[in-house]
Amino acid sequence: MGVGADNKSVSTSAKFTLQQLEEEKEEVELDKMTPGSAEAMRLAKADPQSTESRELWGRRLEFVLASIGYAVGLGNVWRFPYLCYRSGGGAFLIPYLIMLFLCGIPLLFMEFTVGQYTRLGPVHALAKICPLFKGVGLATVVISYVLCTYYNVLMTWALYYLLHSFSPSLPWQSCNNTWNAVGNCSTGFPGNDTTSAIGSQQFFDHKVLEVTTGIEHAGGIRWELFGLLVLAWAIVYLCIFKGVKSTGKVVYFTATFPYFILFALLINNVQLPGAKDGILFFLMPNWSKLLEVQVWVNAAAQIFNSIGISFGL
Repeated sequence: MGVGADNKSVSTSAKFTLQQLEEEKEEVELDKMTPGSAEAMRLAKADPQSTESRELWGRRLEFVLASIGYAVGLGNVWRFPYLCYRSGGGAFLIPYLIMLFLCGIPLLFMEFTVGQYTRLGPVHALAKICPLFKGVGLATVVISYVLCTYYNVLMTWALYYLLHSFSPSLPWQSCNNTWNAVGNCSTGFPGNDTTSAIGSQQFFDHKVLEVTTGIEHAGGIRWELFGLLVLAWAIVYLCIFKGVKSTGKVVYFTATFPYFILFALLINNVQLPGAKDGILFFLMPNWSKLLEVQVWVNAAAQIFNSIGISFGL
């Protein structure tokens, strides 16, 4: 009896040790996840009936990269320099930073908190807080859909230019093409010639878009652009069709590759003639612009557009 009791005690102790090791391993895995996902996993384990089964980010790094990739897009690379130039140059950074700390960061943390607390989509999450806010959640979904359609059109144009850039000579650098207007095109890009961009503008207007003379002339379907638009939507679908599982893998490329491109463009552009003068002209502050209300509105709009607040939880 003594030997059997000792063996049973050893077996029980071994099972307890294995169970403890498994729990410690699970805790280590949870520490690698985002705080909200880890908490959701702990709640689901404690009471499987308390929460619905929802997809979770596999790693904290994937969530961070997805957030960075959302913030670093055309809204910053394309729109911000334009607003900065027309809103006082370097002086625009003052209202931009003020709006960032007063509106951007608080709303961003609020959305993270609501999303992690409710673990629901924007419509049901806001409705759970207050039924009257259900319309606000629905509006964020509509806005996100409209922006997706808008940005996919830009992706289509980018793909069109990408394909044409593989030709021996760029088609928008010459004026001997069928889409160039006779007598209104520059044959090159010399120095600060005011007509230097006419060739590229005509390529965009008459070749890419085939702009008509007015709204009464609808024109035909641009089948090349239509095909590239379908391709753009297919790329988006392949990135998100498995939820955060597929998105979490895609962001390793989409969130880091733009930085390499921007860095390469920076190296190339600072070596161009007059780059120093252009940078100084762009950043030279115009303090009088700070007295215009529209400048502050532009700063607030850019903050909302840049970090993606109010576009869904």
